Amino acid sequence: MNSVIPAPIARQPWQMLIPLFILVAFGGAVLYSAAGGNFQPFASSHLIRFAVFFVMASIIVWFPRNFVKSTAYLVYGVVLIMLVGVEVMGAVKGGSQRWLELGFLRIQPSELMKPTIVLALASFYGTLPSGMIASWRAVVPAAALIIAPVGLVLLQPDLGTSLAIVFCGVVVMFLAGLPMRWFVAGGVAAAIATPLAFFFGLQDYQQRRVTTFLDPESDPLGSGYHITQSKIAIGSGGFSGKGFNEGSQSHLNYLPEPHTDFVFATMAEEWGLLGGILVLLIFALIMRWGLNVAKTANDRFAKLLAAGMVATMFFYVAINLMMVMGLAPVVGIPLPFMSHGGSSMMTNMICIGTLMMVNRWNREQNRSGFIR
Repeated sequence: MNSVIPAPIARQPWQMLIPLFILVAFGGAVLYSAAGGNFQPFASSHLIRFAVFFVMASIIVWFPRNFVKSTAYLVYGVVLIMLVGVEVMGAVKGGSQRWLELGFLRIQPSELMKPTIVLALASFYGTLPSGMIASWRAVVPAAALIIAPVGLVLLQPDLGTSLAIVFCGVVVMFLAGLPMRWFVAGGVAAAIATPLAFFFGLQDYQQRRVTTFLDPESDPLGSGYHITQSKIAIGSGGFSGKGFNEGSQSHLNYLPEPHTDFVFATMAEEWGLLGGILVLLIFALIMRWGLNVAKTANDRFAKLLAAGMVATMFFYVAINLMMVMGLAPVVGIPLPFMSHGGSSMMTNMICIGTLMMVNRWNREQNRSGFIR
């Protein structure tokens, strides 16, 4: 086969790319339907953004290992400064201050921090001597790297993104081999602090999201409207759905945000359980490939970097699906590669590009016998 197919094409990870292309195309079809049978404004920009960020991911693939590792803290510092810039001169949208206006580009630095915290912690633990993993030197610097951006993101306020940063950071710390007792102690401390955080740390609208999650029927036309309509849309799809472009909940504007946070509900109404299984299967194939990349990596830095990127995508998928099915509060987490949104597409394509980069490192080391 290699004699027929050019080598640069044959060595691409098609076991991940083909499912990814199918998922993005399927997302475009759902967004076409969400717009009432029009490519504008959702489906066209969704596909264009994917193409642009796929080029970006293809460039990331060629970064050398030593370059990536040596610039990890620099990248972290730049994104942290951007988060500070959001507080100083960020654009306000929907009551939140989360975006930086860079003239030709509007960017959400908190989205960039999700893969960046993985990169910084992977670099930290990649250089930390194994004998220090069980000491405070393995915890305090890492905790500081996590707490700084989380504090800035909470000021925006953006609870969902701050939780994502914490989740990604804790996953890398866990995989680095820190003692389990520290995670147990952290879990107990978090359980004790949760009531205090709820009453004294959350905004009023964030508190309503939690209470609505616990009892959405208490205010079905108010704070519980999103979850109630999402459940109706998913349930009405049945086994095989109502048919493409036949979703009444989204077309009649009963379902809020049918093209972003609740795109899975839009899909499930028209494609039913079969469509949901297809989406879950594709995500499973992509993440299984990513975990295999992490498993076959030849050094701690590459392993943690790859596994952390998979964790980042997993957080998006798990929280979004739980949210639209009423299993988690509504926190504004889009569904990767299907929801309409440039920031989430950028973040997840950074994860894909990084995984392809580590996959290239693995392939080159196996061929040459040394790490570049």
